[in-house]
Amino acid sequence: MAFLDRFEKGVERAVNGAFTKASRGGEVKPVELASALRRELDDKAAVLARGRAVVPNEFTIELSSEDFDRILDWGAEAMGEELQEGVAQHAASQRYAFVGPVSVTFEENTDLTPGDFRVRSATVRGAVAPATTTAASTRHPIVDIDGQRYLLTGPVTVIGRGSDADIIVEDTGVSRRHLEIRLTPDGPIASDLGSTNGSFVEGHRITNALLVDGNTITIGRTQIVFWTGDAGEGDPAARE
Repeated sequence: MAFLDRFEKGVERAVNGAFTKASRGGEVKPVELASALRRELDDKAAVLARGRAVVPNEFTIELSSEDFDRILDWGAEAMGEELQEGVAQHAASQRYAFVGPVSVTFEENTDLTPGDFRVRSATVRGAVAPATTTAASTRHPIVDIDGQRYLLTGPVTVIGRGSDADIIVEDTGVSRRHLEIRLTPDGPIASDLGSTNGSFVEGHRITNALLVDGNTITIGRTQIVFWTGDAGEGDPAARE
């Protein structure tokens, strides 16, 4: 509950003003959306083997025309990002697992009245997912990029500056499709995709390189830490 209190207060401070400037009864409040998403995760958690629970990662919030217009006026993308962060944080606190990237979008429903909303969710597999645990494995390694951790859920992950990359890096020294990490029966292989500035593993420029637990990959000015958990608990910090 402490997490929910912190998140809801943060969302309320950031965006509640847009909903209350012309305060009228019956309007949807951001804290209500945050709570509904949390409940959706808890209700839809599917427990698999070894106590691992997979939860939905794509959410659509249906709103009345009035509330939908209010979201658009404030900025649907920014609010969606706030709610996505809350979803990822709640999943981490409950040790839920995603199979793809988290998204929160809004949709107008003319049958709804102001203040009413509905949440639809789906579990959609992608190449990467937010890492909600440090328990990496050879099947699903984890990469850390500037403190943001990603679980590699697909056989091939492309990292780059372009919108078509699986992991987008905001670094002008990184090409649009810079680096590929491919999970093979012989182990994870990092391949440079013909980038302008090259890719480096432990300081050595590579075309293709077999990765081992704890390797540091450098592209542009960005460092990527890769681990599989083979050498310990899956987090290099845990082995220091």
